Order: sequence, then C-alpha cells, then structure tokens
Amino acid sequence: MTDIEKPTTEVANDINTKKNAYELDGTLADNAVGYREYHEALDLEVSNKELKRLRWKIDLIILPIFLVTQALQFMDRTSLNYANLFGYQTALGLKGDQFNYLSAMIYAGYFFGQYPCGWLIGRFQAQKIIAISIFFWGLMVILMTQSRTYSSALAIRFIMGIFEAAVTPGLTLMTGFWYTRREIPLRQCIWYSSLGWGGIIGSYISMGVSKLPADLKPERWELIFYILGGFTCLWAFLIWFVLPDTPSNARFLSSRERLIAVRRVAGNETGIKNKSFDKSQIKPGFLDVKAILLFVSVFAAAIPNGVVNSFSTIIIRDMGFSTTMTTELKSVGDAVQIVALLIGGTIILNVRNSRLLVATAANVLCTLAAGLMAFLPRSNTWGRLVCFWLVNAQSVGFTVSLTTISSNMAGYTHRSLASAMVFTAYCWGNFAGPFVVKADQAPRYTGATIGLLVGYAIKLACHLGLLGYMYAVNKHRDRTYGPANKEASDEAGMRDQTEFENKDFRYVL
Repeated sequence: MTDIEKPTTEVANDINTKKNAYELDGTLADNAVGYREYHEALDLEVSNKELKRLRWKIDLIILPIFLVTQALQFMDRTSLNYANLFGYQTALGLKGDQFNYLSAMIYAGYFFGQYPCGWLIGRFQAQKIIAISIFFWGLMVILMTQSRTYSSALAIRFIMGIFEAAVTPGLTLMTGFWYTRREIPLRQCIWYSSLGWGGIIGSYISMGVSKLPADLKPERWELIFYILGGFTCLWAFLIWFVLPDTPSNARFLSSRERLIAVRRVAGNETGIKNKSFDKSQIKPGFLDVKAILLFVSVFAAAIPNGVVNSFSTIIIRDMGFSTTMTTELKSVGDAVQIVALLIGGTIILNVRNSRLLVATAANVLCTLAAGLMAFLPRSNTWGRLVCFWLVNAQSVGFTVSLTTISSNMAGYTHRSLASAMVFTAYCWGNFAGPFVVKADQAPRYTGATIGLLVGYAIKLACHLGLLGYMYAVNKHRDRTYGPANKEASDEAGMRDQTEFENKDFRYVL
C-alpha cells in the first residue's frame, strides 16, 4: 500500500464541495500553508517508486541539516561542561553554587525565548527565524571568551538561551511538515541522536585541547568557545540559504514533487502550518490530557538531564579518572544514546503502535540504572560508570514525547501551545537539575543519583498513563462513531481542525 491513497468518488466529491466553499474565504486559504497544493495533488497518480525517490530526496537534504543544527545547539549549550575541565571556574573566580547557576541560566533564557520564537516560526518562514537564532547564539558562545566576571557570563548565558529557544521546538514542528506519521519517529530519533554525536565530537575536541600546553594563549577553555561558536555562526548562513520552510516552497523539489510532498504529509491528519493564531484552540490545548502528562514527564526527566548534561565530566572525573580518560569515557555514554535512539526509532518504524511501549522499555532501563547508581557500593567504580552510561537511553522517551506533539496533536495553534508547555517543563527541569549536584557529596553525589531515580520513575508512570489514555480514546471513538474516514480526517487536518473537533482522528500509539 502506498503512503497516499486515492479517495473514493463519494469522499472526493465531498472534499471538492468543501474545497470550493473554503476557497471563497481568501483569508483562510492564505493562512493554511499547503492547502491549495494539497487539493491540486488529489488527482495525481503517484507510484510507490516515485514516493520512495521523493522520500530519499527529503532525507538527504532535510535530515542532515536538522541533525547538524541540533548537534551544534547541544555542544554550545553544554560547552561549560568541557570548559570546566580546563580551569574555567578558576579563571572566573566562581564560588559556591555560582557554576550551577551559570549552567542553569541558559534554560531561563530558553523559557522566555520560546514563546516569541514559536510565534515567529508560525508567522514567518521558519528557516529564516532559525538561521537568525543560530547566528546570534553562536555569537554569544564566542563572547563567553570575553566574559571574565560571573555577572557578565550569567547575562550571556541567558541571552544564549533566548536564541537557542527557536531550534528544538522549531525542528520538532518542522519534522511534521516533511514526514508522514509512520516516518516521524525514526527521523526524529535520527536527528535527536545528534545529542550523542555532539557529545562525542565535543569530547574529542576537548581531548585535543587537553594535549595543548597549559600556558597556551588564548587559554584552553577559551579555545572551546572559539571553535564551537565560530562554526555555529558559519552554519547559520547555510540554514538561511538551503533549508526550505515547508514542502510547498522547497527549491530542491520540482513542482510535481512539491505537490506530492504536501499530499504525503496531509495524510498525517494534523495539517502543516497555519499563519494565524486560532484563539479557539487555546483552552482545549491547555486542558489536553496528553499535554499535561507530557509536561509532567518532561519536567521529571529534565532534572536528571540537567545533571548529565552539565556535570557528566565532573562526576566521571571524581570516580578517579584523568582529564583525558574522562573525555573518552564520557563519549561512551553519548554512543549509548545514539544506539538507543536508532534502535528505538527502527522498532517504532517496523512495529505498529509501539511508540510508547518502546519508550516504556527505555524508561525501565533508565530507572534501573539510576537505582543501581544510587545504591551500588562506591568501590564498584566500573559498575556505577556503566549505569551512568545507560541513563543516556532516556532520550528515547523524550523523543517519543516530541513525536506525540508532531503526530498526535492537530491544529497548529494547539500543537504550538503543547510544544511550548513541553519545553517550559524542559527548561525548568534542566534549570533545577544542576542544583541536585552538591560538591560536598563527591565522589558519590547521592543527591544527583536519587534525583535521576525519582525523575525517571515519574516519567515511566506518565508514559504508561499516556498510552492508556490514547488507547481508551481510540476505542471510545470506534464504538461511538464507527471506523475512521481517513480522507475526511486528512481534509480536517488541512483545515487546521484539532483532534478534538475531528472525530475521524485516531491516535498512533
């Protein structure tokens, strides 16, 4: 069966009637991105071979751009983790919890930046907003080299967070612009695995810097910021000129391919993008059980994520390893993250309705690993280190949370609000994370390991609750309304209707 099914005559006639009525309202036609292309594509005959060739074309252009962008964001955000190995705290004269606040401050900026960034991405071309954000956050990374006081570094980290706020939420929404519901989880896992790739690259950059003379000018911690920030600024230009906003205006596709690409994603039943803000979607968006469960799960998991991102090098070093060995051992945890995401994404692609079951398996693994980390004896260094590596599998659950937004929430305003809620939880959980790491608890860091255990256990419970809720809604709709009408549901999605309004909508589990 192809990804695009030709509608029956009866349904097609009904769609054409709706199309004519819709196009009478020019405002709606202008705001619903891809609607005209969707209807132009309804009568196209498309072969499986043509669909496969188009999918490969999108994969070869869009996916690498997403992956590198996310990797750069991660390396820049966690650059303090590497600079800290080369005397950064001493250079700035940081005392007490000041480094913790410096690590966390980027998430405060992220919180304040995500709302205007989300509105701008919806209203204007997404790639232009993301490119501008990338350039200015790269500039902030470079400016960290000129910041020699705690207050100035704090301000720069806050501003950096504001600009970074456009990226992960923006890429999450844009994934739904390009890929079908079936394709989204694996693609999201692939580009989100860039956190692991970024961690590995960052570790080896640090390893190379560690072999330079300690009295080098500029200082070794400054080199970390120069390298990462400089490359990020250059990358912004590629995003501006190469990355398209949506399939309907992709220059690397032919006119026919654009129509087919739009028709493909219309099958998601969620639409592509609407430039207007629909006030009617605000209340159901904030009361959405899925969004609430995701909010709690992401907040709970983001606390241990803040620990791993900001203090992994310190925790590993305090187990008794040298600086060079620490960077090598940290990269193993990043590799675990990559492998877990690719395995999880592949299973989800090939096993129907397995998303939340895969996330649950990863959550169980993280919970057990965190528990062992907390209670294994201090003498069992390698056992505790392996457990610390395994908690990196938590990214599978977070990625599934993001795919729930992009493929199980319809109505662009509703989807944007849900994304804002999830990343609000992400910001404040990551902000809180560094404060469970207490220097006086080294080398065991009891508070941090207990934080990992509790956070992952809550996340596990929320994902099981989400699975139960969506399964129950699907069964209720089947009993009440009968089998879903796929073509009518596609049309409703392109009209920017939410899953609550569209009774033919069924959740992908």
